[in-house]
Amino acid sequence: MNPIDEKRTLRSAMLAWRSTLADTDRRSAAEGLLATFRRERPFETPMIVSGFWPIKEEIDLRPLMIELFNQGCQLALPVVQGKGQRLLFRAWRPGDPLEAGVFGTLQPQAKREAIEPEALLVPLLACSEEGWRLGYGGGFYDRTLAALRAAGRITAVGVAFDAQLVPDVPYGPQDQRLDWLLTDQRACAFV
Repeated sequence: MNPIDEKRTLRSAMLAWRSTLADTDRRSAAEGLLATFRRERPFETPMIVSGFWPIKEEIDLRPLMIELFNQGCQLALPVVQGKGQRLLFRAWRPGDPLEAGVFGTLQPQAKREAIEPEALLVPLLACSEEGWRLGYGGGFYDRTLAALRAAGRITAVGVAFDAQLVPDVPYGPQDQRLDWLLTDQRACAFV
């Protein structure tokens, strides 16, 4: 099987698995994610941190983002600018109104300032034990991480349910490794 088909198969399997989780499991995972961050500290606060508004049954990192805000972090959320482009990040505070973005996302309003994060919380479908991430296939985070790394230091932290850590993820030359994986049960450093 070629890497593109391997990615497609793994994406389907992980999406199917996530769809089976009960609401109580999801709430427990959000609390576990926050506890793991408090215990492991993949980056120091305060700093500029971009999270994401969960879609497609992703783990809910909003409690973590509120914690980061309370620790003095400047928060941002990603905005898809267009096919083949990197993400833009707009400032966001808990309680700010959001507007619809592409792919079912919610994002800060266009009037909010664009800022560059120092730490990036990254959604994923699977992460290998070596830090290779499988996303939804658009390449937005890979292009963004490549640009942010070329411009300076960025800490990329994948955020997921613990079962999304798998032995292997197919990857290619355009794919970017994560620095950390943060789950509801553990943190893994890949640096």
